[in-house]
Order: sequence, then C-alpha cells, then structure tokens
Amino acid sequence: MTLAPAQIQSFITDGFIRIDDAFPSALAAEARAVFWNDLRNRGVRRDDPRTWREPVIRLGMYPQEALVAAANTPRLHAAFDQLVGPGNWRPCRSMGTVPVRFPSTEDAGDTGWHIDASFGDAPDFMEWRANVHSRGRTLLMLFLFSDTTEADAPTRIRVGSHRDIARALAPVKGAGLTLRELVSCITAAPARPEALATGPAGTVYLCHPFLVHAAQVHRGSQPRFLAQPPLLPVVDNWLPDIPSLGVPVATAIAQALMDAGPDR
Repeated sequence: MTLAPAQIQSFITDGFIRIDDAFPSALAAEARAVFWNDLRNRGVRRDDPRTWREPVIRLGMYPQEALVAAANTPRLHAAFDQLVGPGNWRPCRSMGTVPVRFPSTEDAGDTGWHIDASFGDAPDFMEWRANVHSRGRTLLMLFLFSDTTEADAPTRIRVGSHRDIARALAPVKGAGLTLRELVSCITAAPARPEALATGPAGTVYLCHPFLVHAAQVHRGSQPRFLAQPPLLPVVDNWLPDIPSLGVPVATAIAQALMDAGPDR
C-alpha cells in the first residue's frame, strides 16, 4: 500500500495528496530531454534564455517510453487502486498536456481558477462538461518533471474546493455543467485556503477530479516542466451510484453532499 490512512483521509477532506519519489528522477531527466527536443524545433533553445519569449508553450500527448513509465510505477498503481478502486482505472498510455512555463512577467491569460472538464465534443472547450458522477475521469494528476519551488509557477490549489464543486454539480445530475457555467460557481464559492504544488522532479500530486486549481506567472529562473494527464476510467460512467462505491473519490463526493452546512 502506497497511502497511509491519514493520507487517504486528507485526500477526502482536502481533495489532493502529494506523493514524493512517485517516479525516478532519471525518468524526469529523460522526459525533459524529449521536451527540449520539441522546444528546439520551435526555436526555443535550452542554453539561450533570449529564446524564451513566450510565458507558456503547450506540448502534449507523449507516448515515449520514459513518460509512460513515469506514469505507471508500482507506487502510483497502488495509489490508484486505493483512491479509485482496482479495476476502475486504465493505465496511462500518454502523458497528456505538458504546459512548459518560462520565467516571465507576462500573464499568459490562463491563470484563472477552474476544474478540468471530463466530457464533451464542442469546438469551444469552455462548453465541455463535468458531472457529479465524474464521467470520463477518475483523477486529475500533476506530474512534476522539473524541480518546482514557490517561484517556479507551481499549480495553485484551493484546498477542499472539490466539495463546493460536488454541491454545484449535484442538482443537474448526469447532464452536468459546462466549464463556463462552473466558473460562476467557483466565483460564488466561499474563500478557501490555498496550497502550492511544489516539489522536486519525480513528485506527483493526485487530485480529486473536482479540485479547483489555477496556473500562475513564473517568477523563477529556469523553465518549469509539468504534465497533467487524467486518470481515465475503464468505463466512461464509472461512478453511477456514488454512496455505494466506497472508494475515496466517491466518499469525498458523498460526504460533501450529505453535509449541507458549511465545512470551513
């Protein structure tokens, strides 16, 4: 077992946990080499900060062996079983989006609070949706492929915000809400403490799919490499009966819905 009972309870209450040494630093170095190769094809050179002109460049969908191996360590697989339940998730076969953030004073315009949508087919991604059954996603994951301090644009996390989103989604059941609709729910939600997804390369944050998070401006000196793949379910509608499943992702939703009063 990767996670102690206290960590599982923290996931249910706070909406995320940090796993140190989730994958080897050597794999992180191999992955960075892959990223730099793609950046070089875009005119961005590792040894020349003058070429770091954009605050963020989005890479993605990497099936290379080093990246797939980073997402499929025994330690992570054990944690997936504990949080989602054995047989409910699919192993990652690509690393998803990789936003590379560069030192900059410019806001890239993507630093608003949000959750990640999990289903939809509209050309406008703000019309993609999430529902209370977490259709199409079991976890949000943050893979740190470079050392990330408070200055290096760590992802901002609203602690416990997954409970607010569960309550907003519950009345609309399976239809869910669009990202655009959820923005107003996030704005109306009560203030919550903020945490930062910092750590050395090889750290992974496993987050509830409803967790509210945001990017920020990079105030450090070296580019930050992070990947944020979803952990996909074996079947799209993997959580049809929330109270009965008995896994931490479902328990967090059920507790939020049972507690109608403030939990702050």
